[in-house]
Amino acid sequence: MSRRRSREAMVAHWHAFRDGARGRGVEEPVARRVFEKIVAFSEFGFPKAHAAAFGLLAYQSAWLRRHYPAEFLCALLNEQPMGFYPPASLVRDAQRRGVEVRGTDVNASLAPCSIEPDAVVRIGLGYVRGLGEPAALSLVEAREQGGPYSDVADLVRRAGLSLPECERIIAAGACDGFGPRREQLWRAGLIARPESTRGGRQLALDLELGATPSLPLPGAWDELVADYETTGLSVRDHPLAQLRAGLTARHFVTTAALEHIESGTPVSIAGLTVARQRPASAKGVVFLLLEDEHGLVNLVLFSDVYEKHRLLARTEPLLEAHGKLERRERNINVIVEHLVPLGTPSRSVLPTALRPVGSSQTFEELAVAVGEDVTRLRATAPGAHHFGSGRGRR
Repeated sequence: MSRRRSREAMVAHWHAFRDGARGRGVEEPVARRVFEKIVAFSEFGFPKAHAAAFGLLAYQSAWLRRHYPAEFLCALLNEQPMGFYPPASLVRDAQRRGVEVRGTDVNASLAPCSIEPDAVVRIGLGYVRGLGEPAALSLVEAREQGGPYSDVADLVRRAGLSLPECERIIAAGACDGFGPRREQLWRAGLIARPESTRGGRQLALDLELGATPSLPLPGAWDELVADYETTGLSVRDHPLAQLRAGLTARHFVTTAALEHIESGTPVSIAGLTVARQRPASAKGVVFLLLEDEHGLVNLVLFSDVYEKHRLLARTEPLLEAHGKLERRERNINVIVEHLVPLGTPSRSVLPTALRPVGSSQTFEELAVAVGEDVTRLRATAPGAHHFGSGRGRR
């Protein structure tokens, strides 16, 4: 059982099973039904010891998540890559349960993620892409030895950061305490840096940088996209929260609203793709886990729909899903009929053109605006985790 070609190996025992059942007075139709259930189980079953270990791990994880949510999140973030959910989704889940998460900060973050005295999770400098562990550790060491950094110039001179490293931590918001990001990026480019020489290291002159020109402040969307680009996650509003007004105008629903919609109702929903599953035992059915600002919903793509939208289902991080709600007891799914990349709506599957409440934008103008907004995020959104079955994963 529970190995490649389990079905073939189990079927080979049918005659012995049938004869043994017959010898105990069991009729063949009954024996066949029992044997078919055993064969079906062999395709996904696993040893009892494995199941017991899984059960214990699930119980311990649930207990920690309930009683020590901040510590649980911090530990998961420090063990990436691992598990079913990417770091961005872990952060969102914790925030929805009341855990406060703060972004990177050159005067507060350690290299790994950490817990601050007020039970707040602080994202570590090691999450800044392009910084590297040695630079992150050097930055923290210089701060512990010489005290908090006073500005970007002080940071560069004491931590010995290169210009690209400095730009990455500024873009990640780690220097927001010193002022607006664009002004800090401007100043970073003017700072004289120590230079390595054959005989050692030549220190830079501490020159006055002068006044910084007035630069336009980045908007909330700009900062959100910068977070994803530089760290792969954000502690700010969920991207769908910032796009919600336009989506509501087009009659999209949220994951929270699905609780109040009857089974079989046509729905349109949008979000970030968190995970893709193509189990070998699902007969070609593919499952996508979609996330918006309120939570997660499971999308079900039957084989014909998956074949039609294979490229989108496999590669697109931002999706619009159109289909019907399916409710089975406490489980809620969306049976997908059509997939569209978020921000490029198809007129053939969406409602008639609408004007957003209080706005003069037409449907087409709104679609263009949303498309321009999500194009930048699409290039930086964290990739979904993919779970398949070896050669069966297509």
